[in-house]
Amino acid sequence: MSTSSDTRPADARTTGLEVVGLSASYGPVTALDGVDVSAEPGRITAVLGANGAGKTTLLRTISGLVRPTAGKVLLGGRDVTRAPAEMIARAGVAHVPEGRGVITELTVEENLRLGALLGSSRKRTRQQLDDIYTMFPPLAERRGRHAHTLSGGERQMLVIGRALLSGPDVLLLDEPSLGLAPRIVAQIFGLLRELVDDTAGERLSVLLVEQNARSALSIADVGVVLNLGRVVAVDSAAALAADDGLRHAYLGF
Repeated sequence: MSTSSDTRPADARTTGLEVVGLSASYGPVTALDGVDVSAEPGRITAVLGANGAGKTTLLRTISGLVRPTAGKVLLGGRDVTRAPAEMIARAGVAHVPEGRGVITELTVEENLRLGALLGSSRKRTRQQLDDIYTMFPPLAERRGRHAHTLSGGERQMLVIGRALLSGPDVLLLDEPSLGLAPRIVAQIFGLLRELVDDTAGERLSVLLVEQNARSALSIADVGVVLNLGRVVAVDSAAALAADDGLRHAYLGF
């Protein structure tokens, strides 16, 4: 579902996202301390850890909402570390923050079309909308309804769909399972896995921040564990899920 843009690094879909030595603070409090993370194209990278580990700050720093104190954010090899948030979005990074921020006064389709404002043609937008409705059938059934009528799971589908309408190369997801029933979490996570697998030719990179470590590792390719702003483990998702000591110490299951 990616779209081309003159502002994007030419090789963003072949090298993905790389975070090198990233540090960030809120006043005297260090939220990130020399974090190295990569999100390779065609893969889901899960960032795990307890509350206060620095997961949300990592995404906000990547997307330009928090200014780092050190380190680099590279998109397709291009340094976008201190670029404005709007430029980073136009460069191919879509950030879905925690909280399912839909505009309740607008319809489902009007919310989705907001995601296409970064540059698709009208014909391309129509095709992308059709793709989103195929991916999330409940949205197709409710396309003309106002967003305030949606359930929590449907709102999560809507914000993910809206992000995808921008045609990102890198998708940042912050706690998409928060407050949802286990059945809905399994459905949304399964759709994320299908999305990455189905768009392998377009090489979408997904960086998934989650406290629900068990569910995240079940669909991820790689897991990164943060603790107090530092990376304490990086491995395949299967290896992390099988590491009893690490799971009990940092992941809560």
